[in-house]
Amino acid sequence: MKKLLLFLSLISCCSWSARAQDGTFPDYVRVAKIWDQPPHSAFTDLVLFNNEFYCTFREGLTHVDTTNSGKVRILKSKDGRDWKSVALLVIPKIDLRDPKLTITPDKKLMVTMAGAVFGPTGGKVKVQRIAPMVSFSDKKGANFSEPQKSTLDPAISPSKDWIWRTTWHNGTGYAIDYQIVTDDKWVVYLLKTKDGIQYDKVSDLDVTGRPNESTIRFDKTGKMVVLIRREAEDQMGLVAESPAPYTNWTYHKMAIRLGGPNFLFLNDQKLVIGSRNYASPNKMALYLTDRQGNITKTIPFPSSGDASYPGMVIHQNKLWVSYYSTHDGKSAIYLAQVPLDKLN
Repeated sequence: MKKLLLFLSLISCCSWSARAQDGTFPDYVRVAKIWDQPPHSAFTDLVLFNNEFYCTFREGLTHVDTTNSGKVRILKSKDGRDWKSVALLVIPKIDLRDPKLTITPDKKLMVTMAGAVFGPTGGKVKVQRIAPMVSFSDKKGANFSEPQKSTLDPAISPSKDWIWRTTWHNGTGYAIDYQIVTDDKWVVYLLKTKDGIQYDKVSDLDVTGRPNESTIRFDKTGKMVVLIRREAEDQMGLVAESPAPYTNWTYHKMAIRLGGPNFLFLNDQKLVIGSRNYASPNKMALYLTDRQGNITKTIPFPSSGDASYPGMVIHQNKLWVSYYSTHDGKSAIYLAQVPLDKLN
């Protein structure tokens, strides 16, 4: 009987569904759980490399705690259904958080992440030290290097720095470093890199409201568009854009708060954004918007509670989305498929 229950459980984890415990979602959103082994799995990213999906995320005891035992798991799959682990990145007494995947110009996988140390401060768990870190695969995507610290331009005074995601464009990697100067003062810089290890400053972004998690994309003309989360003031997300050399910024305020923001261009004028949906509350959703972040459609995903941080890949006329959610009783990793013709 135990073997039968285990078999049924595995089938359930890998089956595609459009329902969650807390409601009905669009029937064209197909979702499968792909990983739930540790107590808490969260903060995902997704990429297609050598014709295989790679999904990465943090494994830990809880969302954040003082054990500083967060690890980075990397899975791969040929079809998005059957997954196997290819790496587990660990540094003793360091919480590795929010891994993000990108493909380097020399055709390797690069995993950016934060190496953090948390401790009790004023009755709360707060970050005491944090630094950007990076790991590289071989060209087969089979072996990953031990995480090492990335170094920042001396023009940036060292503080609590976090390079949240790096995006490559014409052989150069671009990233937003968000820096926690004090509890109330957070700043963001645009950086660039040739190797994923050394980052040079490009420009300051004039953003208030404790800006932090940011994703960079480029349109066909090479114009940079950045999606920025904000934690203070009105907390509304921002879309920032600049032509090369990325020093002349224009800002557009959104009508929603962002959490774990990611996005892709669907065409020159249309974005698909993945984020925590704070209005729902705290669920995962896709938002279809124009280039200024004005929302035309919202697509909720099966999710609840602690959720979001999507990875996004367009493949085989579908949008594939990794994310995490607690709607099935514990924080687990899910993969969704959405037909591109529904993103209109």
